[in-house]
Amino acid sequence: MTERKIQLIATAPMGLEAIVARELKELGYTDQKVENGRVTFTGVPADICRTNLWLRTADRVLVKMGEFEATTFDDLFEGTKALDWPDWIPGDGEFPVEGRSLKSQLSSVPACQKIVKKAVVEKMKERYGTEWFPEDGARFVIEVNLLNDKALLTLDTTGPGLHKRGYRKLVTEAPLKETMAAAILQLSRWAPHRPLYDPFCGSGTFLVEAAMMGWNVAPGLRRSFNSEHWPLVPEELWEQAREEAYDLVNDDIPLDIAGSDIDPAAIEVAEAAVKKAGFAKEIKLRTLPVSKAQPQGSYGVIVTNPPYGERLLDDKEAEKTIKQLGFVYLMLQNWSLFAMSPSKQFEQSFTRNADKKRKLYNGRIECQLYQYMGPLPPRNRESDL
Repeated sequence: MTERKIQLIATAPMGLEAIVARELKELGYTDQKVENGRVTFTGVPADICRTNLWLRTADRVLVKMGEFEATTFDDLFEGTKALDWPDWIPGDGEFPVEGRSLKSQLSSVPACQKIVKKAVVEKMKERYGTEWFPEDGARFVIEVNLLNDKALLTLDTTGPGLHKRGYRKLVTEAPLKETMAAAILQLSRWAPHRPLYDPFCGSGTFLVEAAMMGWNVAPGLRRSFNSEHWPLVPEELWEQAREEAYDLVNDDIPLDIAGSDIDPAAIEVAEAAVKKAGFAKEIKLRTLPVSKAQPQGSYGVIVTNPPYGERLLDDKEAEKTIKQLGFVYLMLQNWSLFAMSPSKQFEQSFTRNADKKRKLYNGRIECQLYQYMGPLPPRNRESDL
């Protein structure tokens, strides 16, 4: 019996679609379509488990139920009712409806949610022969997304976003999402044979994400997902995916990862996260101002998210810390540096123009990833390790 083919969507923060697409390709999903905010790809139910466990930079994994034109409530009702909801949702399933609408005639989100709910109930009645659904079983979050009068209907397989890895119980004042940290690390060309340093480490997100990448730890291993209780994604599929992920961990690789922060409370939070993630022996942390930071080793990478005016420091103080970072980097002959900042004066304060810049968003704050490309390690160095 051939496995059921399904369309899946990995949602992506704005500007990171290409990174998510590359991750999916590396996992073997080559049949894909990249659009704003999402990458659609083909899979089977087991791939719901695999992608939720392994995707480092995506926000969540959705099942694409259907897409159709919808300029009236009748269009929305009939289009929704035509989809195979009972194939996924059992008679006791809980199925709340969430919604968004942009540049569409159906602009009232609550009204669209009600129509979709009603259409799904009607479809379920036909299959299950009942007028009432208790909704006390597994959770199936339906999303109706209207854009330019086209409705996209999905089921959320993930639950809380994929950035919730499970190692960060406490956060510092201006945390960077784990998914964004992983994306910046991927852009940085860092690999485990190179030193990594974050002089504004905050809650330690870059450091832990790097260690997980270095040892090939699947980021979703420590958490649960909505679809773990779905009939079409049985428990044995999750068990197989987790066993495969555990087998692929390579904790024999030596890591040279360190970070510092001027705030002792931030270092305490980082220590808790590092310990929870299982890297207490691998990641070194110190309470230090950036001016005293002394990254060790050759061909290393500084990856950091300096504090800035909109979130933590006033602008003058923020520019001063960037200047100090620039001075530290001046002393590092063969290192690369990747800094995410909303500061328009970053290069001026740093006293050097970036080799490349990339627009990214930290929440709603528009930032640039300032990229200073040092030399890559000699090839024989990589082959020796």
